[in-house]
Amino acid sequence: MATPQTAEFLSFRRTFTLLILLVVLPSAGLSGFGVVAIINERAAVEKRLTATWSGRLTTVWADVKARLDTLEVVSESPLQVTSSEITLIESTFDVDDGGVIAQDGALEPVVKILLPQFSVVPQKPVVFSASTPQGVFLLIARRTNGAVHGGFVSQAALERLVREVGAPLLAGGEPAQLALLPVKPVPAEGVLARLASGVTEAREAALAPPELASLALPSPFQDYRLVAQAVGEDPVGKASARNRTVYGVLLGIFYVTLALGVLFTGRTLYREAQLSRLKTDFVSLVSHELRTPLTSIRMFIEMLATGKVKDQAEMQTVLDLLVKETTRLSTMIETVLDFSRIESGKKQYELQPVPVGEVVTAAVEAFRAQRVGASMTLTVDVAPDLPIVVLDRHAIAGAVLNLLQNAFKYSGDDKRITLRALRDGPDVVIEVQDNGIGIPRREQRRIFDRFYRVDSLLSRHTEGSGLGLSIAQRIIEAHEGRISVESAPGLGSTFRIHLKAAQ
Repeated sequence: MATPQTAEFLSFRRTFTLLILLVVLPSAGLSGFGVVAIINERAAVEKRLTATWSGRLTTVWADVKARLDTLEVVSESPLQVTSSEITLIESTFDVDDGGVIAQDGALEPVVKILLPQFSVVPQKPVVFSASTPQGVFLLIARRTNGAVHGGFVSQAALERLVREVGAPLLAGGEPAQLALLPVKPVPAEGVLARLASGVTEAREAALAPPELASLALPSPFQDYRLVAQAVGEDPVGKASARNRTVYGVLLGIFYVTLALGVLFTGRTLYREAQLSRLKTDFVSLVSHELRTPLTSIRMFIEMLATGKVKDQAEMQTVLDLLVKETTRLSTMIETVLDFSRIESGKKQYELQPVPVGEVVTAAVEAFRAQRVGASMTLTVDVAPDLPIVVLDRHAIAGAVLNLLQNAFKYSGDDKRITLRALRDGPDVVIEVQDNGIGIPRREQRRIFDRFYRVDSLLSRHTEGSGLGLSIAQRIIEAHEGRISVESAPGLGSTFRIHLKAAQ
């Protein structure tokens, strides 16, 4: 059957594993989604900006289209039109009885290619786009008395119109400009053609401003698209970098908080498991310690009751042993009760101005009474003219007595104990020094914990509840003092009680 310690530590491991499964793994999965979100942040920002600017571009083009439908004719031949006082035509042409006269001779072949479209041109000026082997063009045409008068639209002038219309929408948002660009040609089939197209697109993307959104224009402007271009720093990169930084910081804080929470919870579970084990050991130890004096008391009482002790000297010896065992039993019970009162906050202290020498004397007298006939050397050194200290005489004397008892119990056959009271600046120090087994450095902080005892061969065979030093520390701290230890294995220990002198 497993020991209580093994069972409790198995329970701790099981509980901690459950904590990992229920907290850490889901959190890790959530963190994984956060990492994916950070990686995909640029795409998310692009999608968000595209959705915003797509709506703006639709609004801008609707207004531009309305203005193009109500152009103001300035002259008939050559044709010249304006919109919002912006002259749109940069080069004119005329078509009459199949003949073409172009202001720019280089554009005359373009007009000839578009002759079939001019047959349906109305009297009202219309704007349309055309894709020819020479390139993509925007044209304006109008039929008058059987002849067609038209011109090539200045892309710069049309973009000026677009920007004028879109100016209210650009105010207060991301720094951007509107541009009218030809539709990207569909890449030709074949690996080499696609590779060449990809290189071209990459070069254009590197040289041209980043595009926030693009709107393919409806017929008759199907060969052009309205584009919102970033001005200055790329807002997509800026926003995504900022968001990635924020997400990264939040994710880092989450990880740190999660790690601290798991460590703190694990440490708490571990300490609770240890405390449970110590409590179990304490109950077992106290039961054993109580059984020993009770067994002796019962045996002595039976000897007296059955008349086995008839000699007066023997009877006095038995009575002395009864007193010793009952005192021992009473001391153990008082220790447990004191601890219970201190833990529950019900311990009351009667604070009075007391000379430190009286406290030392009371502790020494109680110690000598408990160790009558014991082989030891006890040296008491109280410095003269020590200041008065406000304290509970019995409580502080009990703390000093506990230190003396520990010094006696954890020393070897040659027991040399020194008790000093001295001045240390504003404090009065009561010091107990022994030549015992000493305490390893890693154990020195824990010896003041409840139920804790240093695991050594001598301590395992020494009576005690593991509460003495914990009670002493609580008493000293209740007097606004502190207790410290200086020790090394095999070199003995020195415990010091620091108390504030009365003003």
